Amino acid sequence: MTAIRPSAAARPVGLPRVSVLVPAKDEAENLPLFLSLCAEMIAGQAVGYEVIVVDDGSRDATPAVLAEAARVYPFLRTVRHRAQRGIADALRSGYLAARGDILVFYPADLQFKPEDIPRLVQPILDDASDMVTGYKQGVYEKAFVSGIYNKLSRSLFDVPVKDLNNVKAYRRVIMEEQPVRPDWHRYMIVLAHAKGYTVSEVPVPLYPRHAGKSKFGLSRIPIGVLDMLAVWFELRFGQKPLLAFGMLGAGLFALGVLSGLVAVVLLLTQGIGLRWVWTLIQTCLLLGSVFFATGLLGEQIAVMRAEQREVRRLIEEAIAERRKS
Repeated sequence: MTAIRPSAAARPVGLPRVSVLVPAKDEAENLPLFLSLCAEMIAGQAVGYEVIVVDDGSRDATPAVLAEAARVYPFLRTVRHRAQRGIADALRSGYLAARGDILVFYPADLQFKPEDIPRLVQPILDDASDMVTGYKQGVYEKAFVSGIYNKLSRSLFDVPVKDLNNVKAYRRVIMEEQPVRPDWHRYMIVLAHAKGYTVSEVPVPLYPRHAGKSKFGLSRIPIGVLDMLAVWFELRFGQKPLLAFGMLGAGLFALGVLSGLVAVVLLLTQGIGLRWVWTLIQTCLLLGSVFFATGLLGEQIAVMRAEQREVRRLIEEAIAERRKS
């Protein structure tokens, strides 16, 4: 399936073409230099840019720094969360405030320099790709963890990139279709590719943090693995949950029935009866029934989700028609 690519010519004159979304949590020391580098980068671009910094519940001087910067940089817009809500929510808040039809996810810690943003955006401007991710070039202190994450992801998902969780640029429509789930921003590439959008990557230099320290540690690994399994299940069985639960339940139920028949025959013909065998039969029958019932319930939920998506599509079409008129 080929994804529909919105035409830039249809956008109102004066609106920025590219919106850079910058989640920031306690980045007061990094933001002045980051925004200064953004200004240098934007000055040399042929298309319009805006930078949307989402203050994700910072407890340092980030709000004051952003308030001062907003008076200096006309391209800067800010969004504030009163409490920390995570990168996924920060990206969504930035997307809701953004005016561009190309979005860029870029951190404020200066491990990636703003000068590389146009290299991420250019393939989309050229209609050569719908989504472009950066491939880290340089020393990465979490290379071991990142390598395991990427290898596991590539083993589950057929995506043509090496680094799934990095800076990226993508068409706005991809974010419109992104599930509103905590931490699922890591799998934006996987979800976009599964929907038929083209994905590519470009090498991006990686630098040491300018100031502060990373907000992520080893505790994120179990969460990431569970999210990965959830995304895999959503893509594999989200539309037809009965395929997973129903087949498993039917298999267990059939095994229990067959084992019961064999056990009855042995008991009647040879007088052999084992208590653990009957326990196993009861367990198979019970679990098989539960799994099958879960699959049926999942089918009803899938139908409701499909109806919700159709209602959302109709609402979006009505809004688009109203804007045209």
